[in-house]
Amino acid sequence: MTAIGTVEAAAAAARRGALVVFPTDTVYAIGTRPDDPAATARLFAAKRRPRGLTLPVLVATPEDARRVAVFDERAARVAGACWPGALTLVLARTDVSRGWDLGGEGTTIGVRVPDHPVARSLLGRTGALAATSANRSGDRPGRDHDELLAMFGPAVAVYLCAERPLAGAASTVMDMTGPEPVILRRGDVDPELVMGLAVAR
Repeated sequence: MTAIGTVEAAAAAARRGALVVFPTDTVYAIGTRPDDPAATARLFAAKRRPRGLTLPVLVATPEDARRVAVFDERAARVAGACWPGALTLVLARTDVSRGWDLGGEGTTIGVRVPDHPVARSLLGRTGALAATSANRSGDRPGRDHDELLAMFGPAVAVYLCAERPLAGAASTVMDMTGPEPVILRRGDVDPELVMGLAVAR
């Protein structure tokens, strides 16, 4: 059953392992609970996403991020300056997230606190969600309900759609697992600003 639903309906669907679409401060996201391998498998299938590409995780607060990712002083400084916002940090996993089937090599996790009231309201009800841009891999993200429904149809249980189309850029992605930070993807957050924060002494 597919519905244009409420935050409560989307939270209930995500908690049972179904797929939901919701707005963020960048683009629409498609997500589900990260700790259920069957749920993340549904997300990979709906996206047609290669298993080698790790699914990122969205959380409601920096405190929630610390439950699933290991923050050193550098990561804490960058997160404190840029969250909530369009920056994904790739960090080592904690014991909580180590067993999650998110694809990739399984030792790191990309985590972000989005700056969008609907997204954070949803995440506050569900906890962390494995969530990535709402599109087929290689295509541009859907901008409104009609485009999203055409992409995913009944594979998504609940669509939370804004009144106006979303057409933002994807988040900037920074890998902070090595001795030097590396920008993996350029997005709405200025990479030079983030790099400056990451290497500040």
